[in-house]
Amino acid sequence: MEVLKVVAEGITTSFRYPHFMQGVQPTFEMPPPATLYGHICSALGTWFDPTDVQFAIHFTYQAQFEDVEQTYLLSAASGRLPESDEPQVLGGIGNPFKRGMLFLPRLVLYVNRPGWLAAFRSPRYAVALGRSQDLFAYRSVEIVRLERSKRAYLEHTLAPYSFARRTAQGIVVLMPRFLDYERNRHPTFGRYVVLHRRVHSRDLLRLAGEEEPSFWIDPTSPIMEGDHLGLPFHTWVGEDESVLRLA
Repeated sequence: MEVLKVVAEGITTSFRYPHFMQGVQPTFEMPPPATLYGHICSALGTWFDPTDVQFAIHFTYQAQFEDVEQTYLLSAASGRLPESDEPQVLGGIGNPFKRGMLFLPRLVLYVNRPGWLAAFRSPRYAVALGRSQDLFAYRSVEIVRLERSKRAYLEHTLAPYSFARRTAQGIVVLMPRFLDYERNRHPTFGRYVVLHRRVHSRDLLRLAGEEEPSFWIDPTSPIMEGDHLGLPFHTWVGEDESVLRLA
């Protein structure tokens, strides 16, 4: 399978939990799928139909810390010119709060759209990941041909929800999967496993009679104990194991 491989690096980033509103803003340790969709749209310069588009990531950072952030609550302008040259804040100033931050983040993004190569080599808007001020730079943009293999290692990635029963590594998280801008940013959420520590396919647990899984691997990745990096691919819309079904 030919895919677009994009390597991006920044100084800081933060991926806030959507249900924390005041006092503190913890950060996810991986970019949520909804954030990645917006990032790709920024490079393309337009919304794209996510149907049949798949992505995989390898994401690292060097440290995690907290910063203090101040918000300014804006409201619609009245149309009148200010009576002085002082900066005008319409609506008031919010309380300072602590925000979780990731230092020196590095994203390797794989997308099954090699035709987007030119767009990422000349992105339409400023490259950012997370907040608008968390600027990134593309270090490389290329097309790679992935291979299928039953041997692979996975690390620093978003793994499918089923990995929660295949390995003791990783943390299960509920993340924003997609924001539907045609429905006033209606959110959908998905379940994933944040996997930092390396796991080899041979160490994954299987139920009796279950077939040995195979993975897409990046043949250009470093070889660890004879294996290449495995890439779990995800979608933004449609049915997959990330969908949370309520009884």
